[in-house]
Amino acid sequence: MTEEPKLGKNLRMDTLLRKIESQLAGLPVPTAVQLPKGQRVGPPAAAVTLSFRDWSALASMAAGQIGRMAEDFVESRVQLDGRMRDLMAVAARLLPGTPVASDTGWWTQLLRRAKSLSLHSPQKDARQIQFHYDVSDDFYALWLDPRRVYSCAYFRETGMSLAQAQEAKLDHICRKLMLEPGERFLDIGAGWGGLLMWAAENYGVDATGITLSKNQHAHVQRLIESKGLAGRVKMELRDYRELREDEGFDKIASVGMFEHVGQANMPTYFAKIHRLLKPGGLVMNHGITADSIVPSQLGAGMGDFIEKYIFPGGELLHISHLLRDLAAAGLEMVDTENLRPHYGRTLWAWSDALESRLDEAQRVLETTGNAPDAQKVLRAYRLYLAGCAMTFEQGWIGLHQILATRPTGELHAGELPGAQSPYPFNRGYMYSPS
Repeated sequence: MTEEPKLGKNLRMDTLLRKIESQLAGLPVPTAVQLPKGQRVGPPAAAVTLSFRDWSALASMAAGQIGRMAEDFVESRVQLDGRMRDLMAVAARLLPGTPVASDTGWWTQLLRRAKSLSLHSPQKDARQIQFHYDVSDDFYALWLDPRRVYSCAYFRETGMSLAQAQEAKLDHICRKLMLEPGERFLDIGAGWGGLLMWAAENYGVDATGITLSKNQHAHVQRLIESKGLAGRVKMELRDYRELREDEGFDKIASVGMFEHVGQANMPTYFAKIHRLLKPGGLVMNHGITADSIVPSQLGAGMGDFIEKYIFPGGELLHISHLLRDLAAAGLEMVDTENLRPHYGRTLWAWSDALESRLDEAQRVLETTGNAPDAQKVLRAYRLYLAGCAMTFEQGWIGLHQILATRPTGELHAGELPGAQSPYPFNRGYMYSPS
């Protein structure tokens, strides 16, 4: 009676091992696997070695469940020996197909909308933002550029360093917005103040930034004081829905923020921007977009991993959905630019910087955060940065800058008849010499 179950288990193990051996043979990087009992499968001189502590984690690899494998790594059920760039080349090949979802059923869409509504109250958004951005300022400083710009850089010239490309991005946004001295400028989700300071110091605007991160708010307050900008720059710990609308802003930017808004709240978000923006004003939305036209998250467990360990409540939408909701709010899109490969390069720069300082990152997380979870947080971010770099390179997610205006209704306002704003309806001004 005991031999049959044992025989069945052995057959399942043999099948699993044959599957793993077949996968290893087709990988672009020499990869070895160490089994729970110590046996090694794969080439002796492997660039990547994955050591599994239990068979369930090995089964996740065989099934191409990359998100589950990532969770196993964070939880120490899998150990990694090798470069993150090599590991991501392996992960991309292990996937059984594209991780971009295509379920268009009405019931699925209804459930997603209900989930979106439940995730995005002002209180929940504040907790979710603090979960990610308040990990540790010193930790982020290890791998971001000196201005701590935590969004896609703009490699205007291929030889640019990350710091140069981030400054190029800040200036690219300011040029697109046609910022002028004395204008009232709002930065929604201002982060560590990179764009806020750049706009004030280089374009002379009266700048207001908002954030839900307590760490970021405190950091920018110190920057304002040290730079002597208290009269022209202010940073508020505030939800965008709570902003006063009586004075209005000439120009508005939102960089890396609308990913946190949620599908259900997108109409509210753009309607709020419309009310905050003066007639004829310009708004720039810069953010991550989905490859799929169906509101969803990445498959193969990848979206679940990001939701659990990195960005709880984050939702990505296709550019067409964003443009629809923007137009429904009364805003007119005047320019849209896809910067997807720029974000792949940005993320690899972040990943390489973190990988070069792992011991230091571990010490920082132990001393500034929750020490028992420090190793787990570090492993999660290692996979997150490298994994996102891979997904941008593969084209599974994108990055768009959307420039829009609130039309004045005056047909003779602007350079061209019917422009109804100062926007010149050509791109020449964006690239002219400073």
